[in-house]
Amino acid sequence: MHIDKELLAILIFAVTYVLISGRRLKVLPLNRPAAAILGAVLMVTTGVMTREEAYRAVDYDTIVLLLGMMLISAYLYLGGFFEWAADWVLRVSSTPARLLLYLILTSGILSALLVNDTVCLMLTPLVVAVIVRGGLPLVPYLLALAMSANVGSVATLVGNPQNMIVGNMSGIPFLRFSAALLPAAALGLAITYGVLRIGFRRVLGSAAIRRSEAPGSPVDRRLLRLTAAVLALVFAGFLAGFNLSWTALGGAALIMVLARRDTHQVLKHVDWHLLVFFAALFVVVEGLNGTGLPGRIYGVVGRVFGGTAASQAWNLSWFSVAGSNVFSNVPFVLVAGKWITPQNFAEPELAWKVLALATTFAGNLTILGSVANIIVVESARGHVEVGFWDYARYGIPVTALTVVAGVGVLVLVG
Repeated sequence: MHIDKELLAILIFAVTYVLISGRRLKVLPLNRPAAAILGAVLMVTTGVMTREEAYRAVDYDTIVLLLGMMLISAYLYLGGFFEWAADWVLRVSSTPARLLLYLILTSGILSALLVNDTVCLMLTPLVVAVIVRGGLPLVPYLLALAMSANVGSVATLVGNPQNMIVGNMSGIPFLRFSAALLPAAALGLAITYGVLRIGFRRVLGSAAIRRSEAPGSPVDRRLLRLTAAVLALVFAGFLAGFNLSWTALGGAALIMVLARRDTHQVLKHVDWHLLVFFAALFVVVEGLNGTGLPGRIYGVVGRVFGGTAASQAWNLSWFSVAGSNVFSNVPFVLVAGKWITPQNFAEPELAWKVLALATTFAGNLTILGSVANIIVVESARGHVEVGFWDYARYGIPVTALTVVAGVGVLVLVG
């Protein structure tokens, strides 16, 4: 790539990153998808990339997988599953501390099966309603919902977008990935509960659940049974080694055929903004990769990673936590994924798993660390304000402890 094009690509990436990483600027009030589209357009119109190169840069497998899982989640939502789950958690919880535990388990498990951002988007308004109805403080439960969604999502290749990218780039089978990451996710959920339980011990100790007889919304049992059966088939396909993207989309199409529901309702619940954001981001990051700058960065950083699999795993983990919070986890994975080769890492598969774990758990560091955090906080803004430090005082220890424990598990089990 010509030197002028290299400088242009780096400048465009930097401007795009500034626009997507912070709040909207008064001078250029663009949201994250719009900023990514601007960056992609600039990559092509300035001559950094051709149109054909931009089209090839998009990882359509990741886009299709996200779409398929979002459609399945939408049918669960229309069937009343998320509201039923939120009400069930309150109904079976005898104490505020137990409610915290059950919420963490519910959010973590659902996020492993579905996309964490989608789970938070659909579950947060219901959790807020349940907690307010129960007369309990919101903050500990909001943090529990967001943090456990991030932690639980690491268990599978469909739990969050960065895992999907890791799966497509690495080729690691679904079952082998989950066999290694599931213990780390379980340990992470236990740590999350412990930190929040200790940190909010006084608040939870003085609170009491106020029971309410408010009727819940009716559940479409036929639609839920159908969606659950298809979701089970989809995961059976994942375990059998079928293509993740088309297995998920095929399951969604099967529900569409059998559900006999207006598909306009379903499509309204797909996060099209997120799909557009990822498609454009692939183009922007590929434009940066074409400059060779990421490779030169690794040439410097890789020297301190060490030569053994264990030292590389530990050093990659802290570097990934830092990179995810500076550049956001998805762009960081797209760049760092190019580094993981047999020439650079003693055990590339272990490095891929560490990259997935560290970039996912890094999302709990601050309120801006992941989209899931922002969804939860913004959805509850009408009831309570969660400040940066309100989150970080618990997010920092949760991130540090879960990353150390998780990488330790991966180094031991591979």
